[in-house]
Amino acid sequence: MDENKVLWVALNLVLSTNLRAAKKTVEYFPNLRDIFRASPNDLVALGLKEDEAQELTSPGLVERASRVLSKAQKEGCRVFTLDDQEYPESLREIFDPPFVLYCAGRPEVLKDPAVSIVGSRTPSPYGRAVAERLAQDLAALGLVVVSGMARGIDSISHWGALKAGKTVAVLGSGLENIYPKENRALFRKIVAVGAVISELPPDSPPLKHHFPLRNRIISGLSLGVVVVEASRKSGSLITARLGLEQNREVMAVPGNVTSDLSLGANWLIKSGAKLVETWEDVVEELPCPLRESLFSRKKQEKKTMPEMSPAEKKLFDGLKPDELTHIDELVEQSDASISEILALLLNLELKGLIYQAPGKYFQRSL
Repeated sequence: MDENKVLWVALNLVLSTNLRAAKKTVEYFPNLRDIFRASPNDLVALGLKEDEAQELTSPGLVERASRVLSKAQKEGCRVFTLDDQEYPESLREIFDPPFVLYCAGRPEVLKDPAVSIVGSRTPSPYGRAVAERLAQDLAALGLVVVSGMARGIDSISHWGALKAGKTVAVLGSGLENIYPKENRALFRKIVAVGAVISELPPDSPPLKHHFPLRNRIISGLSLGVVVVEASRKSGSLITARLGLEQNREVMAVPGNVTSDLSLGANWLIKSGAKLVETWEDVVEELPCPLRESLFSRKKQEKKTMPEMSPAEKKLFDGLKPDELTHIDELVEQSDASISEILALLLNLELKGLIYQAPGKYFQRSL
């Protein structure tokens, strides 16, 4: 086993959330081995907490790191450090790159051109529809959609991207603690075609302070950050700010001026962020060779809708892309029975044309 990789993992076990101290420590001790031979007082002087300094110099730490690394590899998890050629170059560029990345899935997608989509955990039907459409359209072009696998816009963006291409999720917990738990199925879908990554040790719980830290990885992996629905105090604005600091393009979807969910995105637009309505708006902000390639590819494609029966088409046309419609309203508008309506809705959902929300509410996906 690579000794330096073990030492990076050991450092990560102790300092994965104390980024400033970790960076200073590595800069002060170019030889990683010297960190673990240092006195606790020297480490505290670099900004480590006393308990961190004691743990970092404890005799069993390196052995524990070796066990963590061995277990991760046995479970099919790739572990990348700053010393590895496979480490994503886009993350090397940022001010505070993660020293260690635990990766489940296909690590090669981490080097593909990517755009991140982030937003509210409690989106409106409008925000849900826009995020899903954007993610699907961008993934269909061959771009990787990056997000945080949180509830709301993050999860919707992952699902949208999976309809047409690849996506990467950056967790605020370790890979052994998928959060939220209802996203375990999403986790399995993502690792089949994309990747789920975390800088946190595998058994790390989803603590509140982990999520702002992972946001720099979301923006760092991406050429641009798109915010879809966010309040003024949303964590999505942290991702946008980090994107600016990392010299990434920052974009936002405009929203209803009377909605609290739109305050953050609308504020970004007023502050100079690119206004986004469609995938074209996003691609226009990407680097020139890639931008021209994507526009050229899209011109050669012809979007086709799944075939629908006359009854399915009539029901589909009665649904809205940005509002939920209750089953009772659909029954009132139709001559069909509720059982017939439900059968048609199921067919449309299986074709990926509609989305069902809790309470028998439905919405067009396209």
